[in-house]
Parts: sequence; C-alpha cells; structure tokens
Amino acid sequence: MKNIKIFFDPGKEFKMMNIKPLLGITGLYFIFLPKTEIQYPFKKSRLLYIGMSEKKTNSIGSRLSGHYDGKSGNLGLLNYRKIEPLYFTYINFEVLKNFWQHRVEDLESYFILDFVEKYGVYPICNNRTGLEILKVEVPVNLDIDWDYFNLSTQGGFFEKSPQ
Repeated sequence: MKNIKIFFDPGKEFKMMNIKPLLGITGLYFIFLPKTEIQYPFKKSRLLYIGMSEKKTNSIGSRLSGHYDGKSGNLGLLNYRKIEPLYFTYINFEVLKNFWQHRVEDLESYFILDFVEKYGVYPICNNRTGLEILKVEVPVNLDIDWDYFNLSTQGGFFEKSPQ
C-alpha cells in the first residue's frame, strides 16, 4: 500500500477577500481557530470543521461564503467567529487526482474518519452523527498532518491579509 503524507497550506483569515479566489475550485476545506484549542476526547485541536465541494458550481469559495454569511446554517461556526476570528485552509481536489481514484465525497469521509480515529469524535462543528463510512477499497494510506491544527506546532502557518 502506498503511503502519502498530506500537508496543509498556510491558513488564511476567514474573510471574503480570501474566499472569493476559491470560486470554481473543488476539494476539501478546513476551518479552524487561530488561538484556541478544543478539547477532544483524545487530544486538543484548533480544527472546527471539515467540509467539501464536489463540483465547480458549488465550489470551495461558494461553500466558504455560505459559512461566512450564515446561509449554511452552521451556528457553531457563526458563534465561534463571534469569540475569535476564524481561519481556513483547503486542498484542491485536482492536485490529489493522481493518487486518489475515488470521489471527493469519499476523500472527505477518509479525512473525517481519520480525525475521529486520532481525536475521538467528529470536528465540533461538523454536526454529523451518521457519516457514510468509506465503502471502497483504498490502495493508498493518507498520512494527514493533523499537528498543523495544534497550537504547539502551528509555527508560521498563518498568512495575514493586507489591512
């Protein structure tokens, strides 16, 4: 089985000026807190939400816009944003197609289930109780860099927006 390490790009502030360039891009996106860690059962993480966009008409940019303006109905993200600014990062699905032969929905399931294995529950704002378990045989092991979302290892993972 092939082993592939997944790293995340620098986080961007959760602002429309950073979201708009992602219109038309499909893949996964990750919304997180810059300074506060959530105590999950196994360990802490700043990660709040894992989402996906399966088609260009409902792109990462449009999904993030829905979370930003509240149209997505995710009260957890809206309320966390009242306490502390949010950040996001994303993975463009086109980049992964060379080694991931399945749907983006299966990739999201893989990431969420891997998070559950490492942290004990779904990310706090995912609000999912019945996630479809990946039903396909995957000939690759994705080694996801979840430490990216830990305060002790965040380093320079933030990209500041121009003021």
